[in-house]
Amino acid sequence: MAKKSILTLLLILSTLFAFSQRPEADTFKTKKGDLTIQPILHGTLVMQFNEKIIYVDPYGGAKAFEGMAKPDLILITDIHGDHLNEGTLDALEIKDAPIIVPQAVADKISQKYQDQLHILANGDHKKLFGMDIRAIPMYNLPIADDAKHVKGRGNGYLLEMGKKNVYISGDTAGIEEMRNLKHIDIAFVCMNLPYTMDVEEAASAVLDFKPGVVYPYHYRGNPDMSDTQVFRSLVNKENTDIEVRLRNWYPSYE
Repeated sequence: MAKKSILTLLLILSTLFAFSQRPEADTFKTKKGDLTIQPILHGTLVMQFNEKIIYVDPYGGAKAFEGMAKPDLILITDIHGDHLNEGTLDALEIKDAPIIVPQAVADKISQKYQDQLHILANGDHKKLFGMDIRAIPMYNLPIADDAKHVKGRGNGYLLEMGKKNVYISGDTAGIEEMRNLKHIDIAFVCMNLPYTMDVEEAASAVLDFKPGVVYPYHYRGNPDMSDTQVFRSLVNKENTDIEVRLRNWYPSYE
């Protein structure tokens, strides 16, 4: 077999392996068509809505996105490397995509991306591609100047998509701004120590704001993975109306 054919076969097998590791996408009906959600890795997901592709915190290199359409919009929550990952941005075809960021990310990201940036502070919102995108606070408790995530630096995001409200927590504790959310249809909630919060605090916050569906994500911590089964048990013990969807956010893309 020619060397070129061997390389082509290896590439196909590598892509198929990545697909086999990746969780299946979920689809939700909205007033403006389907919303498709694809878990990728850690705090990274891809959504498709209104014929647009949205990447959230692209991370994991090009392999993590094999088979995915290029993004029309990118959301970045924070400055840490599992959220602002320029190695991954550089490996993807993103030159025409607006990138929504907090000011701290704008201050850190390379100059070559500056023309694509739309900066939102906590509480700001912007309409793009038929979506309303609002920046929600994300920070550690207790509030401290030396916290891993200080108040006001990063953004969670609340997206209104065809009358469906989608909340992406970013790296946060079970803060008041999360607990006071209303009418959330789909939520992505982090739970990893020492960077965000533990399973019990995450469950408590979810029980306060009562999303229709919640995905525990961003649950790799130090030293172990957070126990998402315990999270689901804690939530559904108190409220069986909240659907907890467990997905593998740590597939191998090697």
